[in-house]
Parts: sequence; structure tokens; C-alpha cells
Amino acid sequence: MTMDWDRRHCARKGHITYAPDENHLRRNLHASTAVGTVWRCLRCGDFVLGEPHGSGPADRAPLMPRGRALRDLFILRFLAVERVLRGLLVILAAWAVWKFSNSQDSVRRLFDDDLTVFRPVARHFGYDLDHSPVVDTIQKTFDYKRSTLRIAAGGLGLYALIEVVEGVGLWFGKRWAEYLAVVATAAFLPIEIYELTEKVSYFKIGTLALNILAVLYILIGKRLFGIRGGHAAFEAERRGESLLEVEVAAGETVPPLPVRPRSAADSV
Repeated sequence: MTMDWDRRHCARKGHITYAPDENHLRRNLHASTAVGTVWRCLRCGDFVLGEPHGSGPADRAPLMPRGRALRDLFILRFLAVERVLRGLLVILAAWAVWKFSNSQDSVRRLFDDDLTVFRPVARHFGYDLDHSPVVDTIQKTFDYKRSTLRIAAGGLGLYALIEVVEGVGLWFGKRWAEYLAVVATAAFLPIEIYELTEKVSYFKIGTLALNILAVLYILIGKRLFGIRGGHAAFEAERRGESLLEVEVAAGETVPPLPVRPRSAADSV
């Protein structure tokens, strides 16, 4: 069973009706009923009771995403939420690194004091804290210069800003955000692949697969960088579908009748 994206979206956001100036289209887009005038929704095609939401020339009808376009918008908004959440997490990481750079010595003393307290307990359970890889990694960070930590915090902040801006743009279906998503995501793919060579995990594999699919989907589906006709073909497709929405809803486009093969009796 396939999902009816048009009716699903109208159920959540409401119908959109339009009264074109052209009389032959206008007549077919509305009807009179016992309860009042109804107009056909440009998205799902159902008749809606009440006055139209807009009016004007047919070629100025609102660009209503429907069918595949609505599905694409849903996927883009899923990616947008993922990007914004990732950006917020990176912002927290940048803030933590910045705070750490300002109180590096006090954090070192606190860590050493706690390590001294837990060392006998760990030794009792056969765990050597003095040779622990995790402890060694934490202690190495105490030796980083404050300027290095602040540069790292600034880099994380810039990355978070890119993710948040990208997410907001994708949510509203902006084309510049699609370019930003492809470029930014593709730029970090080599790093993600390198991390897999160091240590493999299901989370890393899933993240890499999601990012690769996102790049291919946006790149090909949205005709970026001249693919499949580029921006001109993409806009022509959107505008053409919008004009067809008015014509099809008005009954202008009628499928051709099937042609019956001629028999010998027809020739007589």
C-alpha cells in the first residue's frame, strides 16, 4: 500500500485552493453544492468548502509540492533535524573545550586527586589506572597548549554553525542549503572513512552510510552541479508541474482514447 503524500500533507497543514482568472479553468475548479461553493485543492485534488485562498492568472498559481516533491521535502526535513541536533551537540562540545582551556590546571588537579582516591579501588579489582589507555588519553589533553584548545573550540563552533545553518535551510527547502549539504557532507566523508580504519563500530558504519546516501540523493534528485539538466531543468520541472496542477485539476488534460485495431470488416 503506497502512502498518499498529498492527502497526508493536507490533513496536517490544510488544503490550498486557487481561483484562476481564466473562465474556462475557473468553471472547472469549483462547483456549487447544497451547503455552498466548493473549490478543488491544488495539492490533493479534493473539493473544499469555502472561498479560495487566492486568485489570479493560472501561471501565477502557487507552487504546491505534491507526490514525489512532498516525499522529497519529508526526507530533506528528516536530514534537517539530524543536522540541527548534531550542530547543537557540537556546540556543547565546543563550549566544554573552551571552558576546559580556561581552567586546565584546576581540572588537572581535580582529576589527579580523584585518580588517587580511586586507584586502590581499581587495584582491588585488578585494573591498573596508571596504564589505562583512557586515563593516558585524558592526561595528554592536560599538556595541550591553551591556544591549541581554543583553536579546537573555534573549529568546533564553526562546524556547528555550518550544521545548524544547513539544517534550517534544508527544512525550508532552500536550494543553497542543498549545495551546502552536499559540499559539507562530502568534505567529511574521508575523515569518517579514516575513522573506520582505526576502529569499526555499527554507529560509525551507519553514520557513513547515511551521509553517502544523503549526498547521492540530494545531488542526483535535486539536479545539483548541472546533473540531469541542472538548475534550469529543475525549475522548469517545478513550474511545469505547477501549471499542470491547474490544468489537470480543471479537467483540461484528458488522456487519449485507446485506439482499436482495424479489422477486415472495418475496411469494407
